[in-house]
Amino acid sequence: MTEITEILKYVFLGLIQGLTEPIPISSSGHLEIAEHFFGLTIKGMSFALLVNTGSLIAVLIIYRETIMKLVHNGIKYVKTKEKQAEADFRFIIYLIIGTIPAGVIGVLFQDIIEENLASIKTVAITLMITGIALWLIRNFRGRKNDADLTVKDAIIIGLAQAIALIPGISRSGATIIAAMGLGMKQETSLKFSFLLYIPISVGGMILGIRDIMKDANLATLAIPYTLAFFASLIASYFSLKWFMNIMAKGNLKYFALYCFIVGPLVFFLS
Repeated sequence: MTEITEILKYVFLGLIQGLTEPIPISSSGHLEIAEHFFGLTIKGMSFALLVNTGSLIAVLIIYRETIMKLVHNGIKYVKTKEKQAEADFRFIIYLIIGTIPAGVIGVLFQDIIEENLASIKTVAITLMITGIALWLIRNFRGRKNDADLTVKDAIIIGLAQAIALIPGISRSGATIIAAMGLGMKQETSLKFSFLLYIPISVGGMILGIRDIMKDANLATLAIPYTLAFFASLIASYFSLKWFMNIMAKGNLKYFALYCFIVGPLVFFLS
C-alpha cells in the first residue's frame, strides 16, 4: 500500500468517526463496518483515542458558551448560594451522576465487552435495536427543561450511556432516547447528552495515554494520525450542527429508517 493510500485510509476513517459520532447511528459501529467491508485494518492502539478526541474538541467548541455559563454559575452558587445560579449548579451535579455508570462499567468490563461482543454481527443487531428505539420516541415532545431534571433522570440517562459501551449502540442515540423518554424537551435532551459526552471522553483520553506511549506505530503514523484527527474534528463539528437542526425539527424517524436499512444489510452481507 502506497503512503498516500495509507494516509487516505486514515482520513476516511477519521471522517466516518466525525460524521457519525454526534448522530444516533453509532460511530464505533460504522468504523467496524468500514473496516470489515473495505478491508481496512488499523495499526496501533492510538487511532480510536485520537479521532474521539477530535470529536470531543468539536463538542467543546459548539457548547463553549453553555459550559462557561455552567462553570461560572456553579462556582457562584458554591460561594454565594445565589438562587438564580442553583439550576446550573444542579445541572453540573446531574452530569457528574450521569457519568458514573458508564465510567464504572467501562473500567470494570470494557475488555470483557469487547472480547465477547465486538463483531460485525453484533453491530448489525444493535443498529436494528437502535432503529426500533428511535422509531418509538420519534414523535415524543417533552416538557422538561434544564431546571426540571432530577437525580433519577441523571441515573437513567447515565445507564443508557453505559449500554452504549456495547458495539453498535450509539452513545448519543442511547442518551437522547432515554432523555426524551423521560419527558425532556429536544433541546435539553441534546444538551445533556453531549455535555455528558465530555467527562466520559476526557476520562477515556486520560486512561488511553498509556496506550499512546506504548504505541510502536506512533512515529511512523504521525501524519495519518494527525490528518485523521483533524478530519474527525471538522466532520464532528458540522455533523453536530446539522443534528442540532434535525432535533429542533423532530426528524429522528430518518435515523430510525437508516438503521432499519443498514442493520439488516450488514447482518446478511457479513
